[in-house]
Amino acid sequence: MWDSFARDDQRPPKGEWLIWLLMGGRGSGKTRAGAEWIHQKVFDGAKHIALIAPTYNTAREVMIEGESGLLSIGAAADRPQYMSSRRKLIWPNGAVGLVFSAEDPESLRGPQFEYAWADEFCAWAYPEAALSNLRFGLRLGDDPRLVITTTPKPSAAMKALMTAKGLVVSRARTSDNAKNLAPTFLAAVTDAYGKTRLGRQELGGELIEDLPGALWSRDLLARCIAHPPEGYDKVIVAVDPPVTSGARSDACGIIIAGLSRGKTCRDDSVYIMHDGTVKGLTPEAWAQRVIAYWDSYDADYILAEVNQGGEMVSTIINNLNSDAYVKTVYASRGKAARAEPVSALYAQERIYHIRAFPELDDELAALGAKTARGAKSPDRADALVWAVTDLLLAPRSLPRIRKL
Repeated sequence: MWDSFARDDQRPPKGEWLIWLLMGGRGSGKTRAGAEWIHQKVFDGAKHIALIAPTYNTAREVMIEGESGLLSIGAAADRPQYMSSRRKLIWPNGAVGLVFSAEDPESLRGPQFEYAWADEFCAWAYPEAALSNLRFGLRLGDDPRLVITTTPKPSAAMKALMTAKGLVVSRARTSDNAKNLAPTFLAAVTDAYGKTRLGRQELGGELIEDLPGALWSRDLLARCIAHPPEGYDKVIVAVDPPVTSGARSDACGIIIAGLSRGKTCRDDSVYIMHDGTVKGLTPEAWAQRVIAYWDSYDADYILAEVNQGGEMVSTIINNLNSDAYVKTVYASRGKAARAEPVSALYAQERIYHIRAFPELDDELAALGAKTARGAKSPDRADALVWAVTDLLLAPRSLPRIRKL
């Protein structure tokens, strides 16, 4: 029955493996997948099962008695009896499941199993100790295996698990299980958290890690989201133009940023208002986008990098709209070197994003880190660095006279 409507990510991987790691968002159906896997193994003749949760209470409420737990799936005649005082499940065919808490890793010493299901690994109090003791106990039968179902969180234990020999990974999003969730729930949490780091982790099931050497941490980027001020003293459209055009070219980084002045220069703040980055357009097409943003945001000017042929930006834009004022900047240092003082301004809480910009966050979180050869250019991040540098790190200009 289960096999007829289970999604591919909820089915055990084919081939040889030791650990199946199912990373999923909240309500994505990962608990059901774990319970069904154990149910099938017992049906096939397994006799010794281990169930591990963050606590004994969560094991009972989620893995055993929950709506997707072992007491709720399959035919009633095939379901186990739960002996709570002994923390034990007994199936009609004689199979025994022992329940463990990751708060007590030492309790896993001694017992031995054919199969194990570990739930919410990223919430375990002692993940390394509990997992190692569990794996030492998986020594019965011809092919002992472990299934881990969890919403991912970056941690040393998770990073180590991801490198384990014999590991296979499946991924599931909350939206994949939409038909089994209240529509109001999915709409509400997607609207509130959908593009934030928390939403990508808790709903998208993404493992979002900080990279060694990166100038921005994910926590820093999550903390910088704030409501916009009542007004801006200056608004600019920063552009990091691609060297070439076409589908394989770099993106044209376009960032709209606003300056909110304080009583002194040290009180000034910059708000990132929009990420309008585009890819695969001709110079005329992305220039039209830039002009549209300049007009719709009533920007003071367009700031454009002029390295590697970018000096044509002014010409292209002014050919399309002669009223648009283009200010040019030239990069004499590398991207990471230019970004360092900007990342320091984030740490000083002087830079804010008025909403989540996931693609921009990904690029900022990679700046300064060692990236793979051939990695895409951080065009969004570079445009942001130019914008912040111009608004906060350039000498403070005198107020402009708009009318005599």
